[in-house]
Amino acid sequence: MTDKEKKIPYKIYLSENEMPTQYYNVRADMKKKPAPLLNPGTLKPMTAEELGHVFCDELVQQELNETDPYIDIPEEIRNFYKMYRPSPLVRAYCLEEKLQTPAKIYYKFEGNNTSGSHKLNSAIAQAYYAKKQGLKGVTTETGAGQWGTALSMACSYFGLDCKVFMVKVSYEQKPFRREVMRTYGASVTPSPSMETEVGKKINAEFPGTTGSLGCAISEAVEVATSTEGYRYVLGSVLSQVLLHQSVIGLETKIALDKYDIRPDIIIGCAGGGSNLGGLISPFAGEMLRGEADYRIIAVEPKSCPSLTRGKYVYDFCDTGEVCPLAKMYTLGSQFIPSPNHAGGLRFHGMSSIVSELYDQGYIEARAYEQTEVFAAAEEFARCEGILPAPESSHAIKGAMDEALKCKETGEEKTIVFGLTGTGYFDLTAYQQFNDGTMTDSIPTDEDIAASLAKVPQFPGNETK
Repeated sequence: MTDKEKKIPYKIYLSENEMPTQYYNVRADMKKKPAPLLNPGTLKPMTAEELGHVFCDELVQQELNETDPYIDIPEEIRNFYKMYRPSPLVRAYCLEEKLQTPAKIYYKFEGNNTSGSHKLNSAIAQAYYAKKQGLKGVTTETGAGQWGTALSMACSYFGLDCKVFMVKVSYEQKPFRREVMRTYGASVTPSPSMETEVGKKINAEFPGTTGSLGCAISEAVEVATSTEGYRYVLGSVLSQVLLHQSVIGLETKIALDKYDIRPDIIIGCAGGGSNLGGLISPFAGEMLRGEADYRIIAVEPKSCPSLTRGKYVYDFCDTGEVCPLAKMYTLGSQFIPSPNHAGGLRFHGMSSIVSELYDQGYIEARAYEQTEVFAAAEEFARCEGILPAPESSHAIKGAMDEALKCKETGEEKTIVFGLTGTGYFDLTAYQQFNDGTMTDSIPTDEDIAASLAKVPQFPGNETK
């Protein structure tokens, strides 16, 4: 059925009763599963008991579940989702006109909530399980602040304490997002701090450091494991998070199916892998089952290019090396990215699920400099009316490039990308771009090699 036969609206909305009632676990359809988390001391797979010292019990079970394709979403979580979900799938008619492309462009917009991003999908789930376990509170890290904002909202809803370690450069660049967290009752500490032993160690080793997500994770884990009644929660990377974020892809597929739309290309920005993994999960599942074929493109910043320039090995998820080892595409846990405006994409490693799908050839990857990303963001904002987050703008740039290729070839491909959130707290970055003072900082091969040299060395885990 063509667009002419069935007019596609600007926004495809689902009703509340069309919302997913189950998460989709893509690992169930993967013949070769992602490698298990390893205990760094024994190099053996982490047990549920070991993980339970750090994470909530039910989240541990979700993390280890590789067999159940669907997992029920508790009613309490679904009721919270109804405050901002289902989110719209938007046909970018104005962008198509601006680009003069025959391509059909759609974006799944996840910014229609106070946290401004998709992060709330997992934050409310993790807070729910913490509350159900009878915990007092949780600790976490945040980069640009979207995850910290989402978690502070979720904890406020369930009456939990929330302790956030915010990457220092973002703490300073984005004071208003910090204040939203505090408004919802969270305490926010710039990381690395002098409040934790690992923070003191990182500050001593890297004087004047602007921090990284790896640093902030180490501090949050230390506090969680040393404070009675607390657990650590993470906004990306882990399989449990991609599970919760599958609501993005499931809603996207339902919306496309309503109008008999079949995407050719699916694009998401990639930092730790939460939004990308959530968006692509049901489509990747079709590919894994041999039911369909899509081009899936992960877009990352050139300043932190884990997929395009990293190695697929076991590495620590944190700079302080207190977390389990995860097999992933990594730049090395000691890699400190430049203090640019890629925000939540400034993580040294990639989700084990996304990494394995990439390694098997189901996903492509490309990297962009931040100036070209912001140029795409402004062009998008001027014709689509949404100021996108810097993270989301990487996907926008990727989608625009694919649409312009269609302009050259005359192909009418259907492109779907994830617009993960809004950029209203990122105006310092937009100011630098508009003033012409924004610069690109790309690590050299020597920088990456030096960091990868510190990856744990054991048989089969060589980086060369």
